[in-house]
Amino acid sequence: MVVALRIFGKKELSQLNTFDIILILLISNSVQNAMVGPDTSLWGGLAAATVLFALNFVIKKTIAKSSFFGNLLSDKPQILIHNGKPDFKILGKLDISHDELSEAMREHGVEHYSDVKLAMLEPDGNISIISGEHDRMRQSHFKRRRNRKNIVSV
Repeated sequence: MVVALRIFGKKELSQLNTFDIILILLISNSVQNAMVGPDTSLWGGLAAATVLFALNFVIKKTIAKSSFFGNLLSDKPQILIHNGKPDFKILGKLDISHDELSEAMREHGVEHYSDVKLAMLEPDGNISIISGEHDRMRQSHFKRRRNRKNIVSV
């Protein structure tokens, strides 16, 4: 696994997306089958893992080179707050609660919606916030947790 990750890219270790999580699950399943299944050879597990890594590599290269496949298969960031105005429709659709958004703002050192120039839910699940302070621009990330209630427009 270490050799395969070195060959196919260091990015695999730092930024997990949907494809990477699926790849990890498929590799663990294929290697597990090679260890305890009817074919308990090392070569069976290595062959399965190599095919999966190669397929993942081809898919990522295709996404990078083709805008059609990139748009089809890649997530896009969602704007949560723009110039101090929360988008309650998007927040409700993404299942982000008022408490969760407030927590993200506090972790970024921002108290009020009006102080936020831009808040986005990134494809990796982080909430990025850029404050609207004129004397200095701050940007930081908040890792989103699940199981929160929706924001309700007032």
